Amino acid sequence: MSQSSSDTPRKGMSIPVSAALQNKMLTTNLQGVRHKLFIMSGKGGVGKSSVTVNLAAALADRGQSVGILDVDLHGPSIPRLLGASAPVMADGHQMLPVPCGENLSLLSMDAFLQDRDTAILWRGPKKTGAIRQFLTEVRWGTLDYLLIDSPPGTGDEHMTVLEAIPDAACIVVTTPQELSLADVRKALDFLRITHASILGIVENMSGLACPHCGGEIDLFKKGGGEALAKSYGLPFLGAIPLDPATVAAADQGIPIVRLAGASPAKQAFLDLADAVFRATT
Repeated sequence: MSQSSSDTPRKGMSIPVSAALQNKMLTTNLQGVRHKLFIMSGKGGVGKSSVTVNLAAALADRGQSVGILDVDLHGPSIPRLLGASAPVMADGHQMLPVPCGENLSLLSMDAFLQDRDTAILWRGPKKTGAIRQFLTEVRWGTLDYLLIDSPPGTGDEHMTVLEAIPDAACIVVTTPQELSLADVRKALDFLRITHASILGIVENMSGLACPHCGGEIDLFKKGGGEALAKSYGLPFLGAIPLDPATVAAADQGIPIVRLAGASPAKQAFLDLADAVFRATT
């Protein structure tokens, strides 16, 4: 395969260090992080990144110091959802996350790309190395929460994070319909095999909040995630409805929890943040 711009070192990324030194740096670097939350889903298109962004923003607005690590290397959408475009800065041998408002910061592969439309053509070992580098060479400092947003499925990125951060608590995002639930069951089996801790399940796109009458339409069904959580004996953290305001907020690069005014999705995300805060304190 011919070399492309996606195979060259990214701006701000340093030469990898030895595995032993990296493990030591990783442990030291995350000492100041109280809670590590790994956000994952069994399939794509369930709004996992939207859940990550709004949960992080809601926790930050409650006075918690929050970082987001976007390890969806091939499709990093977190920066767009947060309206973050500043490059990553370096201080000595460490990178500094990008501030995204008070109490919230972000690190994403998107910040290292010269062009956001550039495809990243990386195989497993290179992706693993990049994620470990993010964990060891970024100065997160003292955080109440580090939210790690992952790509769909159960691949290299997921195994790398769970091996590097064995005390991470997983939040699994699904939509109500069986197509999504079937993939989530596989994700739960993956977490069982890897002995990962599961904080709970979130049902996204749980009904449609009608912007005209305020009523609720079961567009993609409702309750499948809650039923799945009950059948597995897992906490159900909350249901987030489809809401046109969420789309408008995303297009503006502003989490819906930070938009003025009330909306069904905003309230649901605030309730989710409360549930996560209670479950981790």
